[in-house]
Amino acid sequence: MDSNNNSVSDDPKTPLLPLHDHDSVIQRSESFHSTLKSIVTPKNAFVLLGPLLCSVICLCVKLDGPSSSRNMLGVLAWIFAWWLTEAVPMPITSMSPLFLFPLFGIASAEDVAHSYMDDVISLVLGSFILALAVEHYNIHRRLALNITLIFCGDPLNPPLLLLGICGTTAFVSMWMHNVAAAVIMMPVATGILQRFPTGPAQSDVVSNFCRAVVLGVTYSAAIGGMSTLTGTGVNLILVGIWKSYFPEAEPISFSTWFFFGFPLAVLIFFALWVILCCLYCKRGSGQVLSAYMDKAHLKRELQMLGPMAFAEKMVLAVFAMLVVLWMTRSITDDIPGWGTLFNGRAGDGTVSVMMATLLFIIPNKKQKGEKLMDWNKCKKLPWNIILLLGAGFAIADGVRTSGLAGILSKALDFLEEAPYLAIAPAVCLISSTITEFASNNATTTLVVPLLIQIAKSMRVHPLLLMIPGAIGAQFSFLLPTGTPSNIVGFSTGHIEIHDMIKTGLPLKVAGIAALSLLMPTLGTYVFGTNEPIQ
Repeated sequence: MDSNNNSVSDDPKTPLLPLHDHDSVIQRSESFHSTLKSIVTPKNAFVLLGPLLCSVICLCVKLDGPSSSRNMLGVLAWIFAWWLTEAVPMPITSMSPLFLFPLFGIASAEDVAHSYMDDVISLVLGSFILALAVEHYNIHRRLALNITLIFCGDPLNPPLLLLGICGTTAFVSMWMHNVAAAVIMMPVATGILQRFPTGPAQSDVVSNFCRAVVLGVTYSAAIGGMSTLTGTGVNLILVGIWKSYFPEAEPISFSTWFFFGFPLAVLIFFALWVILCCLYCKRGSGQVLSAYMDKAHLKRELQMLGPMAFAEKMVLAVFAMLVVLWMTRSITDDIPGWGTLFNGRAGDGTVSVMMATLLFIIPNKKQKGEKLMDWNKCKKLPWNIILLLGAGFAIADGVRTSGLAGILSKALDFLEEAPYLAIAPAVCLISSTITEFASNNATTTLVVPLLIQIAKSMRVHPLLLMIPGAIGAQFSFLLPTGTPSNIVGFSTGHIEIHDMIKTGLPLKVAGIAALSLLMPTLGTYVFGTNEPIQ
């Protein structure tokens, strides 16, 4: 029997696919089940959740307004479902308004595309290229070691060293995105911590100081980003929404924001330092830590970097020149700044891209014909952040033009009688709570357009609510998933979730208190919120 079967199977005329084969039927059945399992997955269910929510809203929800407002609500549900579940990669979800808005009659393809490349986006592009140059030439490491050397103390003073490391991170974060600053500074911080013992041999004093440093770098990156427009995408989204809703009003320039954001960031930064010192740097810890680290170690690392090369000096010069141009484009009414030479046609993004372009022209004097930057070095440009910014601007425009913002604000008319001093902290608290479960940029995109309508119903200047809402969205201090920079710190293994909650909760309270204090005082002076909008 076996020999006959073998002879049949060896026959070249035997069909490759038998007509009646019980085993093949079983295999096909198993294949079908495995295919079904690969299709019916939680991720695919989340993919369907977006269009399903959109369909239910468009078919079942009735709003007192044009059909475009109902469609906009459905599209918002679709986009935010995908953002929150990450069913589709975030950058792809960020591009979805480009096809959803035209298909649902919210805006034309051309109008939506404009949101993805305006002066704010070009500001980010130029800043990121400069940040990549700083990282490529190790300038951030040299800066960190120099400042840490200054703050180290002899013998070692842990609170002072912590102040130096956190201060360096906050300063770097002022000029580049929070995530980029955290990614750049975390290896510097952990490199310093490598001098300490690990594992069972690690004492509580050393463990606590390691926690303080990692938490300090994580939160300082977020706090430093509040100081400048380029520090975080949230500030840029706020400026874009302000320009979109109030095109005739005075735009928020780099220098205008800095005069408010920097004092606010300084207050929150020192609150962070005090909290970390109280929780993790007990008295007498300096004696224990001095056994593992002193100024000689830091000096040795600095000497290994060698003297500053021509390329490093030129990158620093270009960077400094860009900051000066940002600060002097629009100064005051009496001293208008260089922007008036171009009749307002040049923006912060103009100089950002211009100075970034210089990096591709100036030689680095290392190899003949080689420039400070080339396009290969720019492959790490965070296009996901840029696309997310574009999506934020597109959604803000869609909420306004579709009439959805007006409809949603009608439910908030009762706030008209509420005092501002009570509303501002509440707005900041709500925004800072939402941001723990959604991205900072997504929270800002959702909350700020609604706050504009609330401000109109309260008959107060919109910035009095928009700014607390946007800055509150940056107070994502409690969970690792709150923002990518939190994940950078959490992934080091030095901190746990309870450390973040223990430090983040009082820091969030301090941030809300500082913002509630400065907004009606310094904010009124800087942003002119006591004057009517033009």
